[in-house]
Order: sequence, then structure tokens, then C-alpha cells
Amino acid sequence: MEAAQGCRDASKKSGAPCTNPAQRVSIFTKANVGNTPKRRPHFPINDFHLQPTSQHKSILVAPLNWGLGHVARCVPLIRTLESLGAEVLLASDGAALHLLRAEFPHLPAFELPSYRIRYDTYNMVWNIARQLPRIVWAVRAEQAETERLVAAHGLRGIISDNRYGCFSRQANSVMLTHQPHPLVPSFLLDWPAQMVLRRALDKFDAVWVPDAAGEPNLSGQLSHSEKTAHPNTQFAGILTRLKPYPREREYDVAVVLSGPEPQRSILENRLMEQAMSLPQDFIFIQGKTQSKQHYRVGENIEVVSYLTSKDLNNVLMASRIVVCRSGYSSIMDLAVLGKKAILIPTPGQTEQEYLAQSLAAQGLFLAQHQDKINLEEGIRSLGNTRGLTPGQFPTDAHKALLEKWLREI
Repeated sequence: MEAAQGCRDASKKSGAPCTNPAQRVSIFTKANVGNTPKRRPHFPINDFHLQPTSQHKSILVAPLNWGLGHVARCVPLIRTLESLGAEVLLASDGAALHLLRAEFPHLPAFELPSYRIRYDTYNMVWNIARQLPRIVWAVRAEQAETERLVAAHGLRGIISDNRYGCFSRQANSVMLTHQPHPLVPSFLLDWPAQMVLRRALDKFDAVWVPDAAGEPNLSGQLSHSEKTAHPNTQFAGILTRLKPYPREREYDVAVVLSGPEPQRSILENRLMEQAMSLPQDFIFIQGKTQSKQHYRVGENIEVVSYLTSKDLNNVLMASRIVVCRSGYSSIMDLAVLGKKAILIPTPGQTEQEYLAQSLAAQGLFLAQHQDKINLEEGIRSLGNTRGLTPGQFPTDAHKALLEKWLREI
């Protein structure tokens, strides 16, 4: 990280942002490090044919493009599938597809119809209701696309992370979700929401929950209930692409941004404005995967558009605390790394609000509302939290699950 450190030192002396193009180019990743990276070729369905065998079964992994957490927790599944000899194909859209291609440039990646979810208001029901026709169209379109992929590549299995159209009766189809029992803002909506979800899950052969089966666990009532959302529900354990290890401190605060627009940008702007007046050293990971940029904003703020797994791991281990959304994949990462964190749920997203409040009530993390962010107070109050202990939750439970699944399909 010599180039970044040189830029960092020069900027601190002058108080001006780093403008040297050689230093602005990110050194965090080997994939598409330029500001205008070459676009990976799109694979039309019939252009990349894999012949499945008993030893090399073709598996499609398709995470939802709703923040980058769905991709992040699929990374360990993809790595394990490859180690077990499976032929892995990837599919998503937008920022999630860009990150998949950056993480796995050697694997074929296909574009699926986009849900194009936006959170324009703090009312989750209204946000989803007004976009429902487009979501329904996208689910139907991705189901047709999935069937074409199955036929073209002889797929034996599908792992869909919250993409409800990515299933096929011709391939064993698994839904990966941490909330088979989602929370809704009104009890009047609970029963119809549960019925709709069960009908959607019935199209899959199994549901895999990325959490521990018993106590303690991370998802709480989102996935642990006496009611069964699917008769074949299995717990896959904690899924994270990160791991803890010693690393010299480089940053005080790592801000990890993700999630639907415009809320992602709103949060970034509010945090950036406050960070510029604080003495701590910050790094902002924007979660914008379309192009790779790395630069400084003022004396104490470094910005990178996105990081692949190894580089994100390095940055988080070199940071004292983390500020992020209370998305479930972020919670799993924090649990493994043992980092203290300020959690800021996406307004109106009941799952994130529940996780932030539940974990804060246990004294594990600090939770702040997006409209009432106070970074200075939050950093000072983190001494009253204890975080999660690294190693408390095993991260390899999914390996036996995948091995058994591959044998049976």
C-alpha cells in the first residue's frame, strides 16, 4: 500500500485532496483497478456451454442485487463449490453482478432482469407497493431466463439468494435467506405476507438459512420460529468471506456503505459531512462497483469505490471501528471479525431496524437512526459496547451441507 500511504502523507501535510493520477488509482484490488475499467464481456446464454458430469455438476449461484450483502455471503459458497469440483455459473444484475465479476473473473457470469428497488420514503410498505408491478415482472422474467440457463448448460442445482424467480423443476433449487419469517410494520399485513412468502418458497426444494440452528444466533426471530416456512429448512451456519488476523492499525473508522438508493447516498453525504470535522482517520468504502476509484477528501478521509474480499478484509482489520448498515451480511462479518460498530439501519427496512435494536439492546453494538447520526458521540459511546467474540460462531458449517447436496442432486 505504498502508493496510498504516499498520497496519505502528502495530503496530510498539504491539507489538499490527492490529485496525482498515479496515486488516485486504487491499489486495493487486482480486478479493474483503473477509473474506467474494461467491461467484462457479457455471456449470451448459448455462448458458454458446460457439460455436466457426475464429478463436475453445473451449479448456478444467483444473489439478489439489493446492496452487496447478498453477493458477500455467496462468496464462501462459491469458493466451496469450486473446491468440491462443481462447475459454477453466476448470475445477477447491476452492482451485484459487477462485484461477482470482480471476485470471480474466471467464472461465467450472466445478467438477470433487474428489480431496480429504490427506497424513496421511510415507509417500506409504500416503497414496495408502488414498485410491485416491476418486481413481479422481474421475477417472471428471471424465471424464464433461469429456465433457459438450465436448458443451455445442463444445470443440476441452483442456489438463489432471495431471487424468487431463480428456480427450475429441472434442477434442484435452493433458496438462501436469513428471514423466512420476515417482520412487517403492521399485524394486519402479517398473515397475508406469510402466505405469499410460503407460496413463493414452495417452488424451491429447500431453504438454507445462514445462521446457527440454536442459541446463540444472529438472526433471532427472523429465522428462528416454531412455525416452519418450508418443510426442508436447513441452517448453513454463518456465511462470511472475511476472517480475523493481526494487522497494524491504519484507520480509526471504516465506513462501509451499501443498500438501495437514494438512501445509500443520503447516508454517505451525512457521514462525510461529519467526518470532515472530526480528528479521526476515516476510510469510506462506497459500495459503488461500476468503476474503481480511490482518492482523498480533505486531510483525514480516504475514499474507495469498492473493495473485493481480500482488500476489504485488510482494511477492516486495519480499522479500529466500523460504521455500516445493519444488514444481516454485515452483522455476520462483524461477528467473525470481532469489530465494534455503529449500526445505521436503512429507514423503513424492518429487518435492519430489528437487527440494530436487538443487538444494541444486548450491548453488542451501538445503533443510530439515519436522521439522528452523531458520529462524534457514537465513537465516544462505543466503549460501552462489547462487540461479538471472534470464533463464537463457526464459519465452515456450510461445507458439509454443500458436499451432501452435491452428492444427492
